[in-house]
This record gives sequence, structure tokens and C-alpha cells, in this order.
Amino acid sequence: MTAEYTAFLLAAPSSGSGKTTLTLALLRILARRGFAVQPFKCGPDYLDTRLHGLAASYGGRRSKGINLDTFMASENHVRQLFARYSSGSGVSVVEGVMGLFDGAEKADGSSAHIAALLGLPVVMVVDASSMAYSAAPLLYGFRTFDPSVRVAGVIFNRVGTASHYSYLEAAARDAGVEPLGYVPTDGAIAVSERHLGLNTSLDYDREGVIEAMADHIEKSVAVDRLLEIARIGMPETRPDRSPRRPGVSGGRRVIAVARDEAFNFLYEENLDVLKEHGEVVFFSPLEDQRLPEADLLCLAGGYPELHAERLAGNRVMREAIAAYCLRGGCAYAECGGLMYLGCSLRTADGTAYPMCGVLDLDTTMQDARLSLGYRKVRFGQGYPGELRGHEFHYSRIERQGAPGSVAAVTNARNEPAATAVFHTMNTFASYVHLYWGETRSFPEFLMERR
Repeated sequence: MTAEYTAFLLAAPSSGSGKTTLTLALLRILARRGFAVQPFKCGPDYLDTRLHGLAASYGGRRSKGINLDTFMASENHVRQLFARYSSGSGVSVVEGVMGLFDGAEKADGSSAHIAALLGLPVVMVVDASSMAYSAAPLLYGFRTFDPSVRVAGVIFNRVGTASHYSYLEAAARDAGVEPLGYVPTDGAIAVSERHLGLNTSLDYDREGVIEAMADHIEKSVAVDRLLEIARIGMPETRPDRSPRRPGVSGGRRVIAVARDEAFNFLYEENLDVLKEHGEVVFFSPLEDQRLPEADLLCLAGGYPELHAERLAGNRVMREAIAAYCLRGGCAYAECGGLMYLGCSLRTADGTAYPMCGVLDLDTTMQDARLSLGYRKVRFGQGYPGELRGHEFHYSRIERQGAPGSVAAVTNARNEPAATAVFHTMNTFASYVHLYWGETRSFPEFLMERR
């Protein structure tokens, strides 16, 4: 550690306490004050990082949200990610995941794990809508449970009145945790925040919602004091990128990545790895009439079910992708990308829309049920080692022909998961969102399948 730096982690006793709202508001407040703000998200969530980047981008400065996940990557990789992206910024803001100590196995991989790993002070976000002095034992427990985790302050959310906050403030002080203010209950904010991640329409005013959140919260949260208690040593950066194996031709290859309202679940570090293996060009399966000539086609996850009619209507693009894959072009698809490469996608109202027809399967949003959890993937096609990722979807495969899975997939406890990795021609597709930021030879593995 060298010079001082400002960084903190926002955590909560449980999901639904308001971490994301506070994070987005604080990112925008700090950006408006002229800070170069770097946002991070604990865990595998790819929705919050997009919103983080939007909230931290202000006044001509662009920012990207970065995932910190100690299940999908090693502790050293997480340290180096944090140091690399924090370098050159004025404040780093990390949003926790679930409850402070909720990890893949007990507290492993939890927000607490990452806070201790990076030496970050923790600011608790507590839903106080049905609470007053009972906040004292709650905060005392979180403050004392693990001595390696420094709970430095608390912000109370959904507070009814200033009088209500006075009781909460006393409770926090008696628990040995500094109160940093509160967020008054606001019905309009609550409604808006529920739509931020789900509404991918360009017409939706995300910017206006984030500005309103920042204005609302800046009135009653002690931002200056938060910055004072969040001073830490600047993390040192060391190269952690594994060398590419011989045979990668760098910029002579072109990698076409789908990115639009239907396909946008992308880990930034995965994109950086792709750039090491070739020139990355973006295209839109919704809007474009031409598929870029490429050595690798990547179809990320997203919301194809919300745009099924438009995807089906762009027949030129569907046929171009099908022709590319069926003539042996290298392709990799995750979750929403898998759905797009199937024969059809049935929406919740029962309408079946034609998709690309590369994979002999149909997907549906009817009888939706959540599939969620970390995944370990071991390919049986010559890839040396294990890849890790995360599965989160409500759709399901309602009809599946050939082929079957070409990888062994397990959950975090090494129990078999009912998740297939399909391989046909030179196309790989799965419901798993893989993270290859530390496994940087994976794109080469895909392109070697020719």
C-alpha cells in the first residue's frame, strides 16, 4: 500500500434492503462533485454493473462497472482487478451481494470476504421501515461477528420521519457503528428502481431515475463524512494476466460480439480478453442487416424474450447467423444467445417465434421457473482445466433434439447440475454465463475448433 485513497463497500443484512439504490445514488452524487468514480459489484451480477457504469458516467467521463467474484476467480485476480480499475480514479464504490456474510459456501465469496480481502470499510444499508432501537443488536452483531471485517458506518433506508431516524441514530451509536444518515421513504423512487434493470428500452429514462435518486438521497446522507471514514491505502497493481498460448494471431482475427437491447449481459473483463485475441466489432441482431465477417461470433445473454418479435422479424440476420454457424464458423452463445440460436422461442403469452435454427431445440418462457447458482464447467473437448460461471434464467428448454452436452457441469458444492453445454459444428452454447477473465486462453480454445 502507498498513498491514501477513498474506497468503501455497501452491504446489507439481506437482499432487498436498498443497496443498489444507495450505490447508484452515491455514484452519481460523487460524479457530480467532480470525482472520478470507479464502481464495482460483488458477485456475478451483470445487470447492476451496467447501471453502475451509467450512474458513474457524468460530465464527459465514462465509467464501467466491474465484477469482483472470488468463486469465479482467484483472490489474487480479484485483488489485481480492484487495483487496476481503481488506479487513476478518486473513489471506488463497491456494492455487495445479498447479505453481508452470504457466500457460495457459508461466507466464502461473500461481500464480507471481499471487504476483508481488499481492506475495505463496510457501510451497512439497513431497511428501517419496521424497526427502531432493534437496529442496535442487529448492527452490533454484524460489527463484531468477524474481526477481519470493519463495519464503519450505517445508512438507514425507508425511514418515515426525522423523528424515526433519531431513534435509529441512537441505536447505531450504542452498537458502536457511526450513523451516516438516512433515506426517506419515497414511493416514486421505489417504483422506478424496480424497473431500472428490467427495462431495456432506449426510451426508458434511466438517467432521469438515477438523477432523482441522487437528489433524494443527497439531502439526508452525510456524504462528506462517509468519504472521511473511507480512507484506505491505495492498492498496488501487479500484472496478473496469464500469457496466451502459441498460435493466437491477435489483431488479424475479428470477433463479432452481439450488443443491443436484447443481448447485453457482458462481463467487461471477458471483453478485454477477447480484445487480446483479435479485433472486437459489435453488431445488433435486432437492427443490423449484415453479419460482420468474423473468426468468432459471440452471442451474450440478455432479454431476447422481450424482443422476440423483432428478432424473428429480422429474417436477414437470422439467416446470416444460421449460414455462418452451419458452414462451420466458430460461435459461442450464453443463455439468451442460446435461446436465439434455437429453432423457436415461445413467450409467456404462448406465441412461438422463429429463431436461427442452429441448435435443435426450442425454448419457452411459459411455466417459468428460476434456475440460479454458480457453476463449474469441464469440457471434454480438449480444454485443459475448469471454467467457472453463473446461471440465472427463467426460460427453459421445452424440446431438445441432438446433440447432448459436451461438458460436465456441477454447482458450487460439486454436485451435478442439470445444465448442458451444446456443441454442434463449431458452435458452443449453454445457459451458463462463463467468466474467463482469469482463464484467458478460452477464446483460443473456441477458435481452434475449426
